[in-house]
Amino acid sequence: MVSLFVCLSLISGCASLPKDAFKLSPTSLEDREMQSRRYTTLDNKLLLSAGASVLQDMGYTIDESNTSLGVLTASKQADAKNAGQIAGAIVLALFTGTVTPTDKEQKIRICLVIQESLDDKTSSVARITIQRVIWNTQGQISRVESINAPELYQAFFDKLSKATFLEANQI
Repeated sequence: MVSLFVCLSLISGCASLPKDAFKLSPTSLEDREMQSRRYTTLDNKLLLSAGASVLQDMGYTIDESNTSLGVLTASKQADAKNAGQIAGAIVLALFTGTVTPTDKEQKIRICLVIQESLDDKTSSVARITIQRVIWNTQGQISRVESINAPELYQAFFDKLSKATFLEANQI
């Protein structure tokens, strides 16, 4: 009986959440603003269709799409080799004799979510998030990270605005 109590205590101790697990990062509001744009339409199907076209034009493959939920995910494989990282690994190998894995390939994933604006019932908000998973030369995941480059988000939304206009006007 005592051993059962000790086991349960150990298991429950391991299952606790960190104190700041739900704490937002200091830049979360700025990130959300960078990742979101308002469109003066409630036609989520139009926005998702335009978003799918833009992503395909950018070389992404549509992985999943759910029009009723307003969600679309897409991904593409890309090279992740970094000349500086490779040079560092070569120098390290020359001095130590050990081979250090370097980044080899990455999968970039984009999630597009369309929903009705909470403060304006005549428009929708499109939000994208971009993440990447990087594998090294040994086939192991070396990093998983969000991409927060404002120019990428701006370029996507510029193309989405043009595509939305073209689809709405059947051009």
